[in-house]
Amino acid sequence: MKKVIMRNGFSMITAIVVIVIMATVAAFVMNLGGKIVKSTTLQYQHEQAELYAKSYTEFAVMAVTGNDRSATGNCLSTINGTIGNYTIRTHIAYIGPASVIGNCAGTRQLSTNVTTSTTPLTVIIDAYVDYQDLDNDNQKYTVHRRTVQKI
Repeated sequence: MKKVIMRNGFSMITAIVVIVIMATVAAFVMNLGGKIVKSTTLQYQHEQAELYAKSYTEFAVMAVTGNDRSATGNCLSTINGTIGNYTIRTHIAYIGPASVIGNCAGTRQLSTNVTTSTTPLTVIIDAYVDYQDLDNDNQKYTVHRRTVQKI
């Protein structure tokens, strides 16, 4: 009678252990890949919001320089817009003597002992960009940019 050697069972157990280890590593890699994609998406959205805030700040400066405050009596105080899922709110406040500010003295004015008649018109521009996380509708972010500009 021949003696039967049982090697087939050991090979099967080794194969199952290797498959379980490979599946665990694959799950870890997929989880890490998903986190990297989410992080990159959030970073992209934040950088886009920063660029919109800068763009609307420059637009506000251009709009203030083109707006005649004394003749029309129209005081430019806000510029709002929506681009995709980004909502931009821009608030403009004026600083300087009443002769320079014109009809916009109600927005913000320093005391008369700080400013002189030769003080240039200065504006404070606050740009707010609101956006939602693309993966989570409940998560909202706001980017704020404040600029003080002499006109």
